[in-house]
This record gives sequence, C-alpha cells and structure tokens, in this order.
Amino acid sequence: MDESFGKKYKLCSKKVMTSIFEEGKQEKVYPFLLRYLEVDLKTDTCFQVVIAVPKRKFKRAVDRNRIKRLIREAVRKKKYIIEQSMTPEEMQLALFLIYTSSQEESYQKIIDKIEALFLRLVESRGQ
Repeated sequence: MDESFGKKYKLCSKKVMTSIFEEGKQEKVYPFLLRYLEVDLKTDTCFQVVIAVPKRKFKRAVDRNRIKRLIREAVRKKKYIIEQSMTPEEMQLALFLIYTSSQEESYQKIIDKIEALFLRLVESRGQ
C-alpha cells in the first residue's frame, strides 16, 4: 500500500476549485467541512485535495500551517479509504477540505475525524 502524498494529490486548478463551490456537494464531520465534485482531473490519482484553515480563526500563520500539516498527514494516512472505493474508470474527485474549529485539535482527533469524513464521503457516493 502506497502511503505517499506528493504533489500529484494537490489541487491547483482555480477553475476546478470554483466549480466545487458552484456545483459540488458537501459533507460535514466536526471540525471539518468537505466540499467535493466528481471531475476529470489530468492525473493518475483518484482525488486531489485543497486544505484550508481560515485566517479569521487563526491569525498567526504558524498556527494555520501547523494545523494544515497535521491534516495533510491524516489525509496521507487515510487516503486508502477513498482509493479502495474507486475504480480506475470512475471520474476523479476534487476535494476542498475546510477546518472549521476555532482551536487546534489533537492529532489523534484530527485523524479520527478525517477517517469518519472519508467513510461518509464513500458512503454518500455509493448511493
């Protein structure tokens, strides 16, 4: 099982990000809000993700960056949930992950919530 999380998993397309908010769906598991859209990404990965931590809630960049680093690590560990549920013929997922809490959660709580969020995402797509 490949647990790498390189540049190919990073969503950079402004067009795709805009369309996620215009026509995408969403899932919530506190402290996360996940907006997603099935699109044809030009990569060989099942999904690409953007991680956002609001400046309004965390004024200092070091705090925002630490939370993003913890979330990235949790996504790297739990990405297999999404990858196992998708077949190569399916459209890929563009994910926009927003951290909504006003204080930093522990790494264990973040990893548990990311797992719950990914399971809910897979379940909602399966219907």
